[in-house]
Amino acid sequence: MLVRIVRMTFKPEEVSTFLELFDTVKSKIRSFEGCEHLELLRDYDNASIYHTYSVWKDGDDLENYRKSELFQDTWAKTKVLFADKPKAFSLLKETPFEFGVLQ
Repeated sequence: MLVRIVRMTFKPEEVSTFLELFDTVKSKIRSFEGCEHLELLRDYDNASIYHTYSVWKDGDDLENYRKSELFQDTWAKTKVLFADKPKAFSLLKETPFEFGVLQ
């Protein structure tokens, strides 16, 4: 499994625009082939910073999503709202964890 975390810093006045956009596409992303999980997390100290946390069956599924019209359209609408360059992390989930304890 592949875990993808994207950190996005928005212009404060654009946060509500992003949240509305995310609300309209989240179910489409979640139903995209290979997507196992998607959630949006807000930074504890800064209300302008959000992270998407998604889990994909494998890298090919994530890449297919990134090449899709859904992603291209969503990303085009999102990136104009940024106050800073986004940061993305792809992580390989090899060992199952539950509540921070190795199984």
